[in-house]
Amino acid sequence: MKKKLPKYKTDEEAEAFVDGADLSQYDLSDMRSISFEFQPKDKSITMRLPETLFDAIKKEAERSGVPYQRFIRQTLENALHYGK
Repeated sequence: MKKKLPKYKTDEEAEAFVDGADLSQYDLSDMRSISFEFQPKDKSITMRLPETLFDAIKKEAERSGVPYQRFIRQTLENALHYGK
């Protein structure tokens, strides 16, 4: 059985771990790719959604570990294959 990855409070702690660890000993099955946002956000939109859809978006964003507005933006980018 593979080990679980430890949790760190700072980037420095995590970087030090990765620099010296043999990652093949760890369970990486829950890992997911992330994208960093470098472009400035200079436009905003307002939209009305049914409460049930909004609740589902917030729940999925929480499960994904991102704020719901970023989750919506990423979903739109993925649907349009934008920035890839």
